[in-house]
Amino acid sequence: MTRTHSVPSAILVASVLLAPLFATPLLAQQGDAAIPADAGHTLDVWRPNRPKSEKEHQVARWGPRGLPSPGHAFLAKKVVPITSAPIDDGVVVTRNGLIEQVGRRQDIVVPEGYEVVDCGDAWLVPGFVEPHCHIASASFDLNDTVHPTNPEFRTLDLITLDHDQMQMARAGGVSTALYIPGSGSNMGGFGTLTKTWGRSPEEALVRFPGSLKIAQAGNPERGSGDLGAGMMGMSEGIRLTLLDGKRYHEAMLAWQQGKSEKPQFDPTLDLLRGLFLHEFPLSVHTQIYQVVLQTLQELRLELGLWTVVVHGEFDAFRMRQEMRQAGLPIAAGPRVYHFDPRYNEISGLMWDWYHDGEDGWRDQVQGVGKDGIGVNTDSPVIPQEQLPLQAAMGVRLGLPHEIGLRALTINNARFLGVDHRIGSLDVGKDADLGIWSGDPLDPRNHVKLFVVNGTICYRRNPARPAW
Repeated sequence: MTRTHSVPSAILVASVLLAPLFATPLLAQQGDAAIPADAGHTLDVWRPNRPKSEKEHQVARWGPRGLPSPGHAFLAKKVVPITSAPIDDGVVVTRNGLIEQVGRRQDIVVPEGYEVVDCGDAWLVPGFVEPHCHIASASFDLNDTVHPTNPEFRTLDLITLDHDQMQMARAGGVSTALYIPGSGSNMGGFGTLTKTWGRSPEEALVRFPGSLKIAQAGNPERGSGDLGAGMMGMSEGIRLTLLDGKRYHEAMLAWQQGKSEKPQFDPTLDLLRGLFLHEFPLSVHTQIYQVVLQTLQELRLELGLWTVVVHGEFDAFRMRQEMRQAGLPIAAGPRVYHFDPRYNEISGLMWDWYHDGEDGWRDQVQGVGKDGIGVNTDSPVIPQEQLPLQAAMGVRLGLPHEIGLRALTINNARFLGVDHRIGSLDVGKDADLGIWSGDPLDPRNHVKLFVVNGTICYRRNPARPAW
């Protein structure tokens, strides 16, 4: 059965014509950053065909790096790199959008001409990474439901950086967001990984596509459509569209290998090729046990796609061992607690996914561990600036503090395939820094100063109450 694509002509023409105009200038600035292999974690994200460098991507386009910014040396009482131990009386040196040095104040020589920014008793942490965002444009959510599956749609052309909710995202310490379509259909279109600040959307771009948005249940049920509104029909519609994309990818691959004629260009299927090349993931809105089981079976095991759950709730955590074994990570939320009627108690979902335990099984099962759990807001379901509060709730309900910080930073970055750029304070990574009045997982603290790509883009008004 082949899906018929009847795309409105204005949308189709815009997609075809605007894409090269947008992408070409970025390619001129694109480096050849190496992408590390994903191995040695408690959960290794499954994407075996992933390109080894940004330059090798055929479909995805990467945003610029090394953007002009002044030299700064940020001094803080505590620097938390995430991938290494916290540093007391630390320094982070940045210039031209990148981190140049990280270390103890006594060990760092600040280059001549760099501005020293003394942050006092502050904590300095990486900018946070949001894997489920709907607020990166003034129009907010995107639910254009022409078909039950809509691979011809994308968020790239909608991004704006100067509206109130993006300003609040910066005030909450969020430097990067995956801006994805809503869940009005089973396949809403392609999302965009963007910084929350930049002089232009082109400058703020991290990668397009950031992901393909899939919604398997909970929102996209509709009373119309060829396959009906039930789980069986929705799952089959997703499968049929992805199989169309797979056949198109295989035809394009055969042409590249000199085995056949070049297939006719299909703008509704062309970006799907990147899924089968493992250039970017599926980000999946899924929740209860049965639906997450379908995510695992259909998308990861049957179709072999790099898959990330970005809306993980309710009782699906009982599949955590299967998810760990399959390399399918979890960004918990927007609800980060679970009421368990078996015991008449509330538990923390981040802890439920993370830890080893029985939880009703006969034997103990593994959790996804320290490398397999992230967190999301589904903003504006939860306001974007409350992403750290989501992690704080996870810690309050049992998650170790260190894992809460990892969930906000390096884990979310790794799930989305951008951990070679962002997610930790390492030399050579993007200079995205949050300077906090204290521990970010204490809701009484706040961002004092915020830096994206080496540029100070937010200063808290000192006249505001501390908390």
